[in-house]
Amino acid sequence: MGPRLPAECVIPLRWSPGEPCDEMTAYLGRLRDWLDVTVVDGSEPVAFAEHARAWGALVRHVPVACDRGANGKVNGVLTGLALARHEIVVLADDDVRHDRATLARLVAAAAGADLVRPQNHFDPLPWHARWDTARSLLNRAVACDSPGTYAVCRSALLPGGYDADVLFENLEMERTVRARGGVVLDRPDILVVRRPPEVRQFLDQRVRQAYDDLAQPGRLLLEAAVLPVLLGSRHRARAAGLLALALVGLAEVGRRRAGGPRRLPGVVGAVGAGVGRRARRDRLARAAAAAARRCAVPRPPAAPRRDPGAGAAPSPRDPARAGRSAVRHAQG
Repeated sequence: MGPRLPAECVIPLRWSPGEPCDEMTAYLGRLRDWLDVTVVDGSEPVAFAEHARAWGALVRHVPVACDRGANGKVNGVLTGLALARHEIVVLADDDVRHDRATLARLVAAAAGADLVRPQNHFDPLPWHARWDTARSLLNRAVACDSPGTYAVCRSALLPGGYDADVLFENLEMERTVRARGGVVLDRPDILVVRRPPEVRQFLDQRVRQAYDDLAQPGRLLLEAAVLPVLLGSRHRARAAGLLALALVGLAEVGRRRAGGPRRLPGVVGAVGAGVGRRARRDRLARAAAAAARRCAVPRPPAAPRRDPGAGAAPSPRDPARAGRSAVRHAQG
């Protein structure tokens, strides 16, 4: 298992009463063996009491004690930073699932930076998680992808914290660290598991993702150029096909960056594998059909149709019968 890490993990959350917490309880049980853990719970009193009974004996479970603005997650993060027992703090959303290896690499990277940004990837991968993964791959190709977990030095944000009246709180945290002269380190090679949201939550997050696009002007310009290119083309179908291929290629570039093939689903590779399997099936089917034709027993030729008024025609395969018929005909 190794020695405990000199860092604290802060998990801000806000759940509704009755939400299942068994999986989170098991995760916190593993997490506490690797480093100190603080769960900052902004849930309603009924849900808070449920969580206290489930997690109180495992980790430090506290209410939100900061009211800096409308963004509850920022208030939870600032509460956890104020209570942290270490200079290096790993901030993680409640759907992030670290293992000891990712935590150790984040903590080591934070020794040379004020804020470390790793890469999330979904596990499992339902349809909407694959959709969002495509966005992440494009982000990796042209800039960086905003994760649900960071490693940060307390002194980079405290005292003062950062603005809580924002929608894209992670971007505001990064800007605050940079504005104070801190170093923000991008580590897309540290791949951390994240559980996919429910479909309704995924759809609700689409508006929020617009702020992610605004934070990456290079990617935003690429997206904004799609419609003018299609409308200005004389061969729109061909242009659409070429554009689709270009996006697939760009996503594959993002996937191959910084160790991505170890964890991220394939783009071009998956399509190629599917085409290869289909081609092999077609070749096998053609070979089986040819073998069946070679091994088939030839059918005998159909018998000639008889005239009802004539006698039975002798078989050409029975010369003796044919000779007797000729003799009887001569005698008659």
